[in-house]
Amino acid sequence: MSANSGEARVVRAVHGRSEKPADPAYQAGLAEELRQSYGRAGLIELYGRFATGDGVVDMMMRKAIWQAITRRCGAGLQVAGGAGFKHPETFEIGDGVFIGAQAYIQGRYDGTCVIGDNVWIGPMAYFDARHLVIEDSVGWGPGAKVLGSTHTALPIDVPIIRTDLEIKPVRICAEADIGTNATILPGVTIGKGAIVGAGAVVVSDVEPFSVAAGVPAKFIRWRSENDPMTNMSREGRS
Repeated sequence: MSANSGEARVVRAVHGRSEKPADPAYQAGLAEELRQSYGRAGLIELYGRFATGDGVVDMMMRKAIWQAITRRCGAGLQVAGGAGFKHPETFEIGDGVFIGAQAYIQGRYDGTCVIGDNVWIGPMAYFDARHLVIEDSVGWGPGAKVLGSTHTALPIDVPIIRTDLEIKPVRICAEADIGTNATILPGVTIGKGAIVGAGAVVVSDVEPFSVAAGVPAKFIRWRSENDPMTNMSREGRS
């Protein structure tokens, strides 16, 4: 079929169909040795030496450092080059998680960031992970964002940036799919199996197994078999 024929293709998913991951026998020992030898501050500094490379050693060390520095981290983690973090000691990461290139997870020292099993996070994603739960098998499109806090903007005679922060929990329920460059605002829950369209700005909860899109995002329809949007936001994933 010609690349310019305009016909759609359906190909088999890779990440979403992976078997339960297993790490090499040495992985747990390496992570524990790094934890004991470097401590949190030393691990953050060490991470900078391996953060951007694409070689086998770079990828292995990124994985080991995430496993050493987080509160909990499962098997099969993949961390692409340039992915970063703040307050990773508050992170709980499940099995088989993929974190794309230049994604950034910004935790808070007293916050909560839970990422479930088999989650796929696209390149350049951003998470204001002060009170964030992402359940199992969520697909997160490139450039999509979570905002977990806003300034109160009060009193009005004070610059907004100096006013207090209001932190609201964000939950992305299992099997949801968040489109490229979508933005999830504080306090929002995305229901199980829901689809958020590319570029959407989500200001209120999205019902399970529904499709929401637009600015602000609105209910479009309920998901159904042969839904053309089901794979739209997964374009280019592997």
